[in-house]
Amino acid sequence: MLFERLCIIGPGLIGGSIARMAKARGDIARHIVATAQSEATRARVRELGFVDEVAETPEEAVQGADCVILCIPVGAYAEVMRRIAPHLAPGSILTDVGSTKGSVVRDVLPLLPKGVHFIPGHPMAGTEFSGPDAGFATLFEGRYCILTPLEGTDPAALEKVRTLWERAGSMVETMDVATHDKVVAMVSHLPHLIAFTICGTADDLAEETREAVLKYAASGFRDFTRIAASDVAMWRDIFLNNREALLEMLARFTEDAQALGRAVRWGQAEFIEDRIRRGRRIRRGLIERNQA
Repeated sequence: MLFERLCIIGPGLIGGSIARMAKARGDIARHIVATAQSEATRARVRELGFVDEVAETPEEAVQGADCVILCIPVGAYAEVMRRIAPHLAPGSILTDVGSTKGSVVRDVLPLLPKGVHFIPGHPMAGTEFSGPDAGFATLFEGRYCILTPLEGTDPAALEKVRTLWERAGSMVETMDVATHDKVVAMVSHLPHLIAFTICGTADDLAEETREAVLKYAASGFRDFTRIAASDVAMWRDIFLNNREALLEMLARFTEDAQALGRAVRWGQAEFIEDRIRRGRRIRRGLIERNQA
């Protein structure tokens, strides 16, 4: 048994999937407790039954836990840490699933009690759905989980978090915080920003044109709408907390998009073909890595 008492703060898509995975395996935690901000969510988690206990408050949930996982929007970390820090058990492990790591370290580290091991993490898995009903036990299978251990991290604590994700079916990599935030800005945050923008552009069209867009939406536009259906609070916080890396990638994308636009305007077929071939090459690379 990896942990005696596993605490999940925020049993939505990711937190709920971790709990379901742990329940299904039986070798992750002897007791699983969760808590959520709203009473309605706590009641729904009790109905679904994928944890052993639902606590009313974060302070109550972390009592006696040897592993606590923050599965909440990254903008809420500081406030939740202020509440749970005095109640974290000495020697326990605190980890998370946030999509930004620089802001997480900024908000968590100053409040971390002495003797508590902090291992930032980010499972690169998800869907456009949210809430306690959205999770499923196999969400992390075959997906990468990135850990960003800090200087002086306890090796035994790091190994436990690594084992947790390996048992979930993930391929675990370690990375420094700055590199992580730049990588996810390109592969995750920028695509979401583009998807939200495209759907906003479609929504701003005149009524008759917008209806035609929705009626005749092709697969490319449908893919954008799937991404754009993602959780509002989570993505607001990601954009605001990975601002510098996201804006850097947006600037590079904007330059490339303008270059392709000029090629279309001036009929530069060779330039257009090159960009399409490069896109096909990226797709083949994903397929070869079983990440498609």
